[in-house]
Parts: sequence; structure tokens; C-alpha cells
Amino acid sequence: MHHLKGKIVYELTFRLMAHKILVYEERKIIEKELLRKTSCRDIAALLGRDHSVVSREIKLNSGEHMPYSADRAQLYADRRKKGKRKKVLEENEALRNMVIEKLRDEWSPDQIDGWLREECKKPPGFVSYETIYKYVYSPEGKEEKLWLHLRTGRHKRRIQGARKSRCDQIPDRTSIHERPEGINLKERYGDWESDTVESPKSGKGGLSSHYERKSQTCRLHKLQSKKSEETKEALVKTKDSFPDYLFLTVTFDNGSENVRHTELKKEFGIETYFCDPYCSWQKGGVENLNKLIRQYFPKKTDFSRVSEEAIYAVQEKLNNRPRKSLNYRSPNQVVSELVGGGATNP
Repeated sequence: MHHLKGKIVYELTFRLMAHKILVYEERKIIEKELLRKTSCRDIAALLGRDHSVVSREIKLNSGEHMPYSADRAQLYADRRKKGKRKKVLEENEALRNMVIEKLRDEWSPDQIDGWLREECKKPPGFVSYETIYKYVYSPEGKEEKLWLHLRTGRHKRRIQGARKSRCDQIPDRTSIHERPEGINLKERYGDWESDTVESPKSGKGGLSSHYERKSQTCRLHKLQSKKSEETKEALVKTKDSFPDYLFLTVTFDNGSENVRHTELKKEFGIETYFCDPYCSWQKGGVENLNKLIRQYFPKKTDFSRVSEEAIYAVQEKLNNRPRKSLNYRSPNQVVSELVGGGATNP
């Protein structure tokens, strides 16, 4: 191996090691060392680079009848850099900071997408949930470990298209887009949203969380598993705690625990609707409820160790909080007024 001599050259090489992308000075060294027949690994060691970086650089910019040229390689690199379109979250610092803040608050990319579209129609603007996912798994997002704040907690994203839609598993499924506009506008009471809050490991149980869209009242039921029969039983318990006119519809996501929704329709005349695949923000009320629940039962909670009494206590704490949107009445007060001052069953 031919050694470079001199203090100036040494300092130059040391400085270049800090760069993530090869620069012109490094390309000149690669060209010079290739003429000397220096191996790819030795050139990489000389530059303080991984050998794969140097190998890729040589393959990309040389061929059988085209020896490696630093000038030509730099020209191609500049063209690629110029043609690369800046991504929206790289370009818009205010929007990027807002997205990162919401991710760290345990909001999902779906929720951030939906919230931005509804609440931030003015600058800094909005961004799609797919773009947020891409940023989370980009080098910048990984450096900030944003994936730790996702519900799955995966450090590596599944290959696009690997997730199969679960819609086909749900019989007699009615899309949320067919839901009457009166429900969307919260014109009446009795329209619910349902979701599952899981323990970190399977077999450790969870919660079936239910949220009434207009009164904002909630019901929480302990689950031993995520089986559809248990989810149905939890919903029946919630239905039985209210008069029939306060339990008219339920909106679900596409989880397999919701396949027995047809039995709710047949046995009780309850209409059911389903969100689009991977768009849980479309039932934002129960998603926000789950966020509040996590203040009491963090993500690592083993629900098999949590008592029914503790779950009920959290439920009633939430139901007794005054809400600005209810003119600072609590959900329990609203429901009590609706049933003529009579208390509902827990």
C-alpha cells in the first residue's frame, strides 16, 4: 500500500472522515490510488471509510472501458444532488417540529395527518401520514429515535405492501364513508367508537375502550385476550349501562377482534361502521381517549395485573372531568341530564 505523506495531507484525510458523502478531494485520492492498483479495502482504510462506500463509488462511476475519474464522478454527483427534490418535512422546519412534537406525545402518524388537516389549514400546513412514516424511518428520524413513539415500536418499517388489508376478514362491513352525516356532525347522542388498548405482550390482556361522540362519556372493560367474543361482550356491557336510545351505532377499525359486529346488528339493531385501512384517526374520539388512558396505564402496563376496580376508577376520573366543549360540564353530568337525572349503571 502506498502511504500518503505530509502533515497537510494527513489533516485533509482526517477532516474528510467526518463527511457523510464523498467529496471531491476523496474522489481524487480514489482515482490516484486506483492508478497505483491499490485495493478497494486499502483505499477505504486510507480514507477512514467503510469499504462498501468506496466500492459503490467505483462501480457507479467506472466501467470496462471507462476508468474511474474524480472529475466525472463529481459531475455526476452534483447532477444527482441538484435533481433531488427536497422533502416537505426537510424544507418546512415549523411543520417538522410540530410533527416531531406530536410523535413524542404518542400521537400516531394517522392522527397527526387528520389533526393537521382539520386544525392547521393555515401555515405551517399539513403532511400525509405516509410522509410522516417515511420521515420517522429516514436517517434523520432514526437518529432522533422517533420510531420508539409509534404504537408498534418497530425500529424498521415493514416492506411497503407487506401489510395485507384486513377488510376482507370482516363480514357485512359498512365503510365509514356511508355513515350518515348527522353522526359525523354529532347531531345526536348514541353514536360510539370502539378500540382496544393492548398490553405490550400477547396473552397479558388489555382494555376494550368505548367512547360516545357527543357526550364524550367512556366505558372501559378489562380483556383477558383480544378475542372477538370478549370484545363483543364488552360492548354489550356498555350497551346495557345505557338506555337503548343512547347506544345506536359503533364505529370500529379493521381489527379481527371486531368480526362479531354482525351479532350486535342482528341481536340489538345496532348499526356498525368501519374506518379505512390504517386510518384510525377517522375515529379520533376514542383514539384521544386511549391517549388519556395511557396517562394512568403506560405502554408497558401488564393489564393481567390490573384490577377491575382500578380500571373503573380511571373510567370515572375521565367521566367526571369538566370539558370545555360541554360548557364545562362533565360527561357524567350530560348523561345524567339525558336520562332525566337518573344514574346509569357503571
